[in-house]
Amino acid sequence: MAQALENSKELKTFFENNREDFEEHLLSEAVNVKEKIDEILAIGNIDLISNAHKLVVFIIDGQEEQLNLFAKQEGIAWATHSIALTFKLEWIQAIRRTLWKFIEHYNLTLAKKMPMDFFRLEEGLNSGIDTFLNTFFINYSTYKDSLILAHRQLVENLSVPIIPINASVCILPLIGSVDSFRTNILEEKVLTEIGRSRIQTLIIDLSGIADMEIEAIHHLMKIIDGTAMMGCKSIITGLRTEVVRKMIQLDLSFDQKTKTLGTLQQALKEYLIV
Repeated sequence: MAQALENSKELKTFFENNREDFEEHLLSEAVNVKEKIDEILAIGNIDLISNAHKLVVFIIDGQEEQLNLFAKQEGIAWATHSIALTFKLEWIQAIRRTLWKFIEHYNLTLAKKMPMDFFRLEEGLNSGIDTFLNTFFINYSTYKDSLILAHRQLVENLSVPIIPINASVCILPLIGSVDSFRTNILEEKVLTEIGRSRIQTLIIDLSGIADMEIEAIHHLMKIIDGTAMMGCKSIITGLRTEVVRKMIQLDLSFDQKTKTLGTLQQALKEYLIV
């Protein structure tokens, strides 16, 4: 880029001297983003105006390494604060148009027009902006995926909270709705924890479950059978009326080795007696 614009220092000086005009034209190009500038600054401490000037300098100087680092930082920041990508895309395209407009103005101010190869200039400027966009979106997507994965793992752990009571007894309190997705998580977590912690008695409290899908009921019963195969006794507490009715309609019943109690308190009183 420095070779394409031999007088890049003068060009940067021109942009600096016309900073306010540049900002005014940029804001007129980015109509939707203009109304969100203060909000984005408040949400993510992202100063779009200042960052636009920084981006222009990196592009004019051809500082590819700094450009990629800046794009990476921006991508992570936007992903962290879940700021709409449409605003970023509009903003960068507005910077592109404004940059070209001011290069035209700069050329008109010179007594002798800039001896430049237009195609090399076009390639350098647009390549810089495209590089920024590509790096930004890659890092935005990568970081966003990591956030989603971390959130999903947190939800999975919270949705299957196996609580140890002593060396051999644990409680699994289930709250909310139980669907096929959650029972898949339940199967993996329960069987893994039984094998890892050598749980001998698992108290599954269903008092927080108002209803269950038919498929989830079938799956839960298979999980209970699986715990028995691993030498772990399952105690079911707090079965709600709606769930029991559905099991009766389906002609389902727990294995005779699986004990059911009305409340979690009953199970704790019985199985925590030393």
